[in-house]
Amino acid sequence: MKQQYAVVVLFALILASSLTSLDSYRSTSRRVSEDMDRALAITMQEQQSDVISQDTIRAFNSHLQIAALRGKATLAVDTRSTTKFKPRAHCSEATIFSLSDQRPAALLWVLTGCWAMFVWYRRQLRERGIVNSEELATAVPSSDGFGGLTYSETESRFYAADGNEVQLTPMQHQLMEMFFHSPSHSLSKADICEALWPKKPDASDTLYTLIRRLKPVIEHHSNLKIESDRSKSYRLTIR
Repeated sequence: MKQQYAVVVLFALILASSLTSLDSYRSTSRRVSEDMDRALAITMQEQQSDVISQDTIRAFNSHLQIAALRGKATLAVDTRSTTKFKPRAHCSEATIFSLSDQRPAALLWVLTGCWAMFVWYRRQLRERGIVNSEELATAVPSSDGFGGLTYSETESRFYAADGNEVQLTPMQHQLMEMFFHSPSHSLSKADICEALWPKKPDASDTLYTLIRRLKPVIEHHSNLKIESDRSKSYRLTIR
């Protein structure tokens, strides 16, 4: 998986965790409000008065169906009306949150944390791969990071600047080895044909096809390009 996709998944998990937590909170808030309004309505009907006393509070708590609300929900007088004071029930956001089922959200947050660690770990490995690639380019004489491309003699592999291996066909790989082993990164057509197709009388067309297919691969993974000198020789140069 590419790094940018891993980051997208991480943000998707963060969003899913947040929405799940918020949905549970809102659902619990509606349930708490309905229970408090019902208990308050029964209490006021029994009391036949808008005056809030200790007996009112005890009666209100006894009518609450959500046991965890008893002792936490409060009663107050709404003074916004100029004609009549009206009692109302209130509960803090912290109490509502504690009553909401946050287990699904918590599970998602744990998964989000694990994924975040995975993304961080992959980035560390990626950075180490780049460093190792650069160190390898310094250590191996024939792989000096020419044009952003590194060749490992011990592994017989080519690496791009980001540390990822460049996928080549066996024939493309052999030709690139010849280019890197050449001090001038230049090869004559005759030398290439003799090395790659020693038993073929005329390998011009085959060589042309090989070069044509190799060019976009090299240009995609490095700052190199293959130049032709009237089809007599080929040279690996920096763009």
